[in-house]
Amino acid sequence: MVLKIEHVTKRFGQFTAVNDLSLAIPEKEMFGFLGANGAGKTTTFRMILGLLDPSAGKISWDDKPINYSTSHLVGYLPEERGLYPKLKVKDQIVYLARLRGMQKNEAIQELTFWLEKFKVPEYATKKVEELSKGNQQKIQFIAAVIHKPKLLILDEPFSGLDPVNVEMLKDAVLTLKESGTTIVFSSHQMHHVEEMCEHLCIMHKGRPVVHGSLKEIKRTFGKKNLVIHADFPLDMLKNYPGVLKARTTMEGIELQVEGEKVAEKILKEIVQNGFIRRFELEEPSLNDIFIEKVGDSYE
Repeated sequence: MVLKIEHVTKRFGQFTAVNDLSLAIPEKEMFGFLGANGAGKTTTFRMILGLLDPSAGKISWDDKPINYSTSHLVGYLPEERGLYPKLKVKDQIVYLARLRGMQKNEAIQELTFWLEKFKVPEYATKKVEELSKGNQQKIQFIAAVIHKPKLLILDEPFSGLDPVNVEMLKDAVLTLKESGTTIVFSSHQMHHVEEMCEHLCIMHKGRPVVHGSLKEIKRTFGKKNLVIHADFPLDMLKNYPGVLKARTTMEGIELQVEGEKVAEKILKEIVQNGFIRRFELEEPSLNDIFIEKVGDSYE
C-alpha cells in the first residue's frame, strides 16, 4: 500500500502552488516534508486528503484514487486547531469517531487508551476551551488517530508545544508507526525530521528540490562539518584549502569542509601545535543541506 503522487500540479488562478510533484511514500514509513511557508506543503496535504483536486497529475493509495470512499483510512492533524471549544472532550471525540464509522463504545475505549498514554485521563469530561494549547493539541491528535488510520498526515504537529509535550507526541507518533501506520509529516524543526524520518522531501516554491532517503541525501551532499577545540589559536584554518565555511566559537572553531580528506590534512597540520581537546567530523545537518539547496536558512 504505497501513497503515490504522480506529476501533480495545483494552480490557483495565475499562481502555481505545487509544480509537477512526484513522490512515492512507502507503507509503514515515516516521511518528512520540509519547506518554508508557502512552499506548497499544506496544499499537497489537502490534495492527498481529497479536499482539493489537482490541476494536473494524480494521487493514489494502494493504486486506487483517493476520495471520500477512502477517508476512513486517513487521519489528518491540521496546523490550525479545529475543535469545538464548548464541547466536552469525550463528546467531541466520540462524535468525530462516529463520523469515521466507529461504534461509540469502541471510540470511548480508544479515547481512554490515548488519554492515559498522554497522562491526562481526567480531560475526558473537560471542555476544550478549558485546556492549555499543548493539551488541546493532544486532543486534536487523538481526533486524528482515533479510527486507527492506515495513513496519517501531520501538519506541523509539534508547533507551539513545550519540550515535554513534544517528547510525548513524538513517542505517540512512533508507537503508531510501529503498529504499521504510514505517516507523513511536515515540521519547521529540522531536527525532528532528522530524528524520525527515513525519507524526506524538501519543497521550495512548489517544487521538490531534495527528495530521497535521509542517509543517501547526506552521503551525496559530500561536505562534512568539522569541530575542533584546542589550546592554541585555530584562526589560520579559515583560509585552509578545502574549507568552505568557518565559525569561531568560545571553545575553538567549526568548519564546513569539502570532505574527509581535508579533515585528515588539517589534523596532520595542527597535531604538533599543542593539545587538541576535540576533533570531530560530523555528517552535514539537514539545515546545511536546506541552506545550500534553497539559498536560505530555515529556522
